[in-house]
Amino acid sequence: MTDMPNLRELILQILMEVLEEGRYSHIVMRQVLQKYQYLEKTKRAFITRVSEGTIQYCIWLDYVIDRFSSVKVRKMKPAIRNILRMGVYQMKFMDAVPDSAACNEAVRLAKKKGFSSLAGFVNGVLREIARKLPSVTYPSKEEEPAKALSVLYSMPMEIVEKWICAYGTERTEELLGIFSEPSFLTIRTNLTKTTPQQLERILGEEGVRVHRLNQDEYPDLSYAFAIDKVDSIAKLHSFQEGLFYVQDISSMAVAECADVKAGDYVIDVCAAPGGKSLHLAEKLCDSGMVEARDLTPYKTGLIEENIRRSGLTNIKAVRWDAAVPKEDSIEKADLVLCDLPCSGLGVLRKKTDIKYRFTKESESALIKLQRDILDTVCTYVKPGGTLIYSTCTINRAENEENVQWFLENHTQFSLQRERQMFPGAVGDGFYFAKLIRLNAGAGS
Repeated sequence: MTDMPNLRELILQILMEVLEEGRYSHIVMRQVLQKYQYLEKTKRAFITRVSEGTIQYCIWLDYVIDRFSSVKVRKMKPAIRNILRMGVYQMKFMDAVPDSAACNEAVRLAKKKGFSSLAGFVNGVLREIARKLPSVTYPSKEEEPAKALSVLYSMPMEIVEKWICAYGTERTEELLGIFSEPSFLTIRTNLTKTTPQQLERILGEEGVRVHRLNQDEYPDLSYAFAIDKVDSIAKLHSFQEGLFYVQDISSMAVAECADVKAGDYVIDVCAAPGGKSLHLAEKLCDSGMVEARDLTPYKTGLIEENIRRSGLTNIKAVRWDAAVPKEDSIEKADLVLCDLPCSGLGVLRKKTDIKYRFTKESESALIKLQRDILDTVCTYVKPGGTLIYSTCTINRAENEENVQWFLENHTQFSLQRERQMFPGAVGDGFYFAKLIRLNAGAGS
């Protein structure tokens, strides 16, 4: 018989790996939930909610704890600060968990992890917070708008200040509010295997709640749905049979704007896990070829797995470093898709820990990488062909400013269209620019 794990101990493990060791939350969460997939749905949901919520609200949690603790959060033992964080999160955001239970479980966990001498400290801090949480005061929005928004929405100051500069304080708070709300999962029908109507019926039979998109708002996405009430996508027969692909609607917009034609040769230079590549291959209607490239065997393996499930034959995965020139690709592609590594500030609802990694130094490094790759892969575009540059961020330095730099240094390209999409109820933040090559010169 399988021993039942302590749920809060699993949560602490996740928090330690993400907040202390710097591992990516979505990877750690997936590994833990796969290992304990035998747990009841409610227990898995508890692990997910407390882990993701504690990570998401870490700045706010630390602010509150510091108000009541004689030892500042940054000076605490890592296990203790994360036990306190998850305890305060439950007190604030989970009505189903009594404050006394959150406190008692935190004390029990501290003892179990070898910190019996600090159990009284944990108990005292949490009980004080439970009594006085409603009376906590916060920075003034009028006097310190960036600091206030940083604490209230648990967003690093560096990002808040950047957004205020770009979009203004009011719009920044709107964005922070959107990022604080859950979003629907969106899927794209594999039109080579089924119809949207058939897929909607099949998903309903599998217990999935399906929501049609507003066709006035998304007229080109009649094949897409928002879904919820799903414990595990991978367990759905419809997913295993390749009837749909999990993909954000903003990502689907790339294939729609690409306007590929039958017989086109497409190179996707940073393709994993392959959603946009598969979408383009489907739009080629069993003609042409999509070469989906990425850097590592793990990433090309993800692409190959999705290709197998899709059943498409006009797409292949290729291992290649996008920053390294590939001579036999020069002037061969009708379309080059360049969806590059970025700060990810448009997908914070899905990968909440990304915001803690953003620094001026990391931004500069990313921009240099993006420009180096653009310099290299633009040579693959045929005269008259198309280059699409895209990111999943709302950072102008990585988006509009990069495209302006590119046009200044590659005058044989012309900007046909660009679009910055902001997060909404059923979509992430995303940017793309469609550039057309005007002449026969391959260099810059």
